[in-house]
Amino acid sequence: MGKANVLVVGGAGYIGSHMVKELIDAGFNVTTLDNLSTGHRKSLTGGTFIQGDLSDQKLLDSLFSEKPVDAVMHFAAYSLVGDSVKNPIEYYRNNFSGTLSLLEAMLRNGVRRFIFSSTAAVYGEPETVPIPETHPCAPTNPYGAGKLAVEGLLSDCDAAYGLKYMSLRYFNAAGADASGQIGEQHRRETHLIPLVLQTALGRRSQIDIFGTDYSTPDGTCLRDYVHVTDLASAHLLALSSLMEGSDSNIFNLGNSKGYSVRDVIDLSRKITGKPIPERESTRRAGDPAILVADSEKIRRELGWQPRYENMENIIESAWRWHQQPFSVK
Repeated sequence: MGKANVLVVGGAGYIGSHMVKELIDAGFNVTTLDNLSTGHRKSLTGGTFIQGDLSDQKLLDSLFSEKPVDAVMHFAAYSLVGDSVKNPIEYYRNNFSGTLSLLEAMLRNGVRRFIFSSTAAVYGEPETVPIPETHPCAPTNPYGAGKLAVEGLLSDCDAAYGLKYMSLRYFNAAGADASGQIGEQHRRETHLIPLVLQTALGRRSQIDIFGTDYSTPDGTCLRDYVHVTDLASAHLLALSSLMEGSDSNIFNLGNSKGYSVRDVIDLSRKITGKPIPERESTRRAGDPAILVADSEKIRRELGWQPRYENMENIIESAWRWHQQPFSVK
């Protein structure tokens, strides 16, 4: 692949910034496009940065015409399940319409390799666990429904225009880069591990447990956590596959093991040595009880081998990051 040119859309966000770092470390020329609505300019470790929005067709055309783009990686989406239930139009506008705008510009400029940041939320309540890619898709919230709509659009673009894509359905991204340069920081935090660790640091008075009456061993939601660096390595494998001429495909990304909310809190207490007060609360709208991946397909077909499958390692990397001073508290 050598010095291929990759455009990373949403590259200043949590997962996107880790992807940018991995691409640069692997020798790619990277351009990041981000409107900084949720991302952070300082999270970028290199490459070219352009601030702008996917709705700006003139900007997209100028970007694609300035230098050849070999592939696009798309991370620019709103991702809060609860918010999507309250503001579905906003989510469809940003996540679906924004992707449509990007694909139009790509096709207009002859770019036909696309890697899409999808989600396990496309499955809804699982009928079988762990969840394979062949599982029926029945999202329980607009966030998942919008991502599934994009996957349908990508399939149609493949059939009509020869656009080749990889859709990577994440389970729960977690952890931080081993270098300590970048980690998870959101202006409004909703992810469990950062919230737990912020509580350990005294930045929050307690951690809220949303729902204790699910059909799970301890009554709290079960989730499959995958280290953000392992996510990035999967994207590199997907990119390599597309560059070598592979067909379009869909892959789950997870560690195939579920941890409950209480598991995460208890492990965090052990790792941090802090008490971490908790408070039980009602369920959040749109939260499935169990989401655990069957990720055998990407391991078998692309040779993906996660390096951070141990949950303690994931939390430890996040804890190292969260103990550092940074702007978002």
